[in-house]
Amino acid sequence: MEFDVWWLAYPVLGAGVGFFAGLLGVGGGGIMVPMLTTFFVAQGFPYEQVVHMSLGTSMASIVLTSISSLRAHQQHGAVRWDIVKGITPSILLGTFGGTFIAARVDTAPLAIFFSIFMAYVSLQMLVNIKPKPSRDIPGPVGLSLAGAGIGGVSALVAIGGGSLSVPFMTWCNVKMQHAIGTSAAIGLPIAAAGTVGYMVNGWGAPDMPAHTLGYIYLPALVLVSVVSMAVAPVGASLAHKLPVSVLKKIFAGVLIALSLKMLHSLFG
Repeated sequence: MEFDVWWLAYPVLGAGVGFFAGLLGVGGGGIMVPMLTTFFVAQGFPYEQVVHMSLGTSMASIVLTSISSLRAHQQHGAVRWDIVKGITPSILLGTFGGTFIAARVDTAPLAIFFSIFMAYVSLQMLVNIKPKPSRDIPGPVGLSLAGAGIGGVSALVAIGGGSLSVPFMTWCNVKMQHAIGTSAAIGLPIAAAGTVGYMVNGWGAPDMPAHTLGYIYLPALVLVSVVSMAVAPVGASLAHKLPVSVLKKIFAGVLIALSLKMLHSLFG
């Protein structure tokens, strides 16, 4: 493929990322990582770095996308700020620590872990296990432990946390639309800590292509982010109109399809 194609491919990806970020309260990493990996492989970037670059670039883009998505959900009154305030400190620590682990894992196992994790999340949403009516958001200690876990895994797979925080909150009987809106708010500190971590851990990495900042590939970051920020409010508006069952099926289907695509690009 010619390089000029990427000036179109990255904005198209940004439109998809922004739409689903707003619709599902996810930062877009579940979409971005497999697609960026596919793009980077096609562009001939070093195999040893493509997944790490996808993770880092995804995290940086989520910073901007989550701001747009958060504003849209806040306008609908769908953000539980009590949960956001309680979980953010441990999420920051978990996410930053997770980037150090990711930087020391090779491409193949990192990609396999990502795909298995996304398959698990998708099946969880499709099975639609009902929580106990008495279950509620845990206290400070439980919420901190949940935040550290969400942040750590989010760093390893470069998601804004929605793939974990939305199921966690619905499991605690938070209304689906509120879980999505709150997840959009949680995605911002996850992405900020993850971005710094991938910049630090990728600094001076061997055989990196031009226009990178650590593990962040700047052309992809700019082209994806500008479009995703513009489109995210469209998805957020639709999230408050669609039934919960439809949202879950869309979520699961997209994650499974893109995870399989990522594995095919690397090992096919």
